[in-house]
Amino acid sequence: MRVLSFSIGEGRHKVDSVAIVTADGVVVTLVGGDRPHVGALSVSIPRPSLKDPSKLSATSSVFTLVGHKDDEIARPISEKLSRELNQVVVVIAGVHVEKATEEDIKCLVSNSMRMAEILAKELKSELRST
Repeated sequence: MRVLSFSIGEGRHKVDSVAIVTADGVVVTLVGGDRPHVGALSVSIPRPSLKDPSKLSATSSVFTLVGHKDDEIARPISEKLSRELNQVVVVIAGVHVEKATEEDIKCLVSNSMRMAEILAKELKSELRST
């Protein structure tokens, strides 16, 4: 098992992530804002694309806690990582900014998606070396 951690952004828009690489997949936490928490989790399993079987896609199951919208971050990130890594990926997400403005939300989502790019790059490298 290998543990990697990353941060992006500043202040109330900071997003932290920890990725655990196991023998059978990757577990990622992605939390941030004023109140990091567990808001949703998404499990993605790689599979051949239905449109083009030569490409990878992912099937996902998502559980969202009542009153949270973190599935809008968890699902796309777990699917991206699952496709790019060809691994089962679990993402647990929880980002929250109190009295968030439209700009706060855009910044948190942007930082989360930038984190997904960092995770994809670093995890690909990690999986190649194991």
